[in-house]
Amino acid sequence: MTSPSIPRDKTFDYSAEMMEKRRAFLEAQRSVSLPHTGQTSFDPASLAGNIENAFGATQVPIGLAGPLTINGEHATGDFYVPLATTEGTLVASYSRGMGVLRAAGGVTTTVIERYMQRAPVFHFESARRARDFGQWLADNLDGVKKAANSTSSVGKLSHIEQYGVSKMRYLRMNFTTGDAAGQNMSGKAAQAACQWIIKNCGFTTRYTLSGAIDTDKKHSQINTLHSRGARVVAEVTLPADLVREKLRVETKDMYRARQVSTLGGMLAGTSNNGLHAANALAALFIATGQDAANVAESQAGLTYVELNDDGSLYWSITLPSLIVATYGGGTGLATQRECLEVLDCYGAGKALKFVEICAATVLAGELSLASAVVGGDWVESHDSLGRNRP
Repeated sequence: MTSPSIPRDKTFDYSAEMMEKRRAFLEAQRSVSLPHTGQTSFDPASLAGNIENAFGATQVPIGLAGPLTINGEHATGDFYVPLATTEGTLVASYSRGMGVLRAAGGVTTTVIERYMQRAPVFHFESARRARDFGQWLADNLDGVKKAANSTSSVGKLSHIEQYGVSKMRYLRMNFTTGDAAGQNMSGKAAQAACQWIIKNCGFTTRYTLSGAIDTDKKHSQINTLHSRGARVVAEVTLPADLVREKLRVETKDMYRARQVSTLGGMLAGTSNNGLHAANALAALFIATGQDAANVAESQAGLTYVELNDDGSLYWSITLPSLIVATYGGGTGLATQRECLEVLDCYGAGKALKFVEICAATVLAGELSLASAVVGGDWVESHDSLGRNRP
């Protein structure tokens, strides 16, 4: 028996009528009722380029955390942060951490670099030819850049890493991408660059557009070392009295717990020796129209702490592969754009500001959860606000 096809219309597929037809199709095929899925306020025409076969929307509740005080180079001042989640205690915990950061004078944020990668691999008849090609590529980088940059007014090829393996030359092309995340932009530019290389290099070779060392939508050690998306640091120094008053723990106990967690992270082979960066990033990504699958890369983190002689606690987290956008993709959809506007982060010239807000939010959550674990009230908070409720 052949299952019926999903209703489509090549001309008017992004319309309220087609969304209603697909809901009716599902209700008939699966004997379900979809009254909530169909309750949307956006114009279906705005979904073109973001989804296919649309029939409604999932409504994820959005909570407001803050104020979050940031002393950044791009984000400065107090921010109220929209977090889309169904996990009780999450917004309350982040608000608590933000209050501590505010009392400490704010969190300092620094963007180290920001690139998006595509990683073609070139194939040769021998390792020696692959090595010689690598030298040719270095000598002709200006021509490669010109070809790549011709595909976009925004994306620009910055530099190319090279890795020789067997009779292949793996490349990792690094692009600046303005306020877009830039995966598609980089892919188009990389293809143009590869075609120019094939035409001009004088080697007998072929290429595969992705040799997988760009590690799209998955964590990798190369991203931790060389960055993918933004590499950003959020840091703060917390006075001992403030930690005792606001978090009800001692800085020496917080410091000791960090050592234990870092050792445990090494034992487990984790990509983040912190606590739960993915919670902040997933909630922010969903609220603001980011590609949610990029949480797989973006949640990687390096936490570093110091217990100072005066008892104060220096705490930082480095996110080496934070992939976000303030323009393009899902950022222009109705509710997603509104949440970016709440942060004054929608549109051109806002990406680095949003990067700093993301990093600062992650740090707030790290401090709050760490103190809850050390202070022994982690389970109790879920009992009162979260999923442990009877």
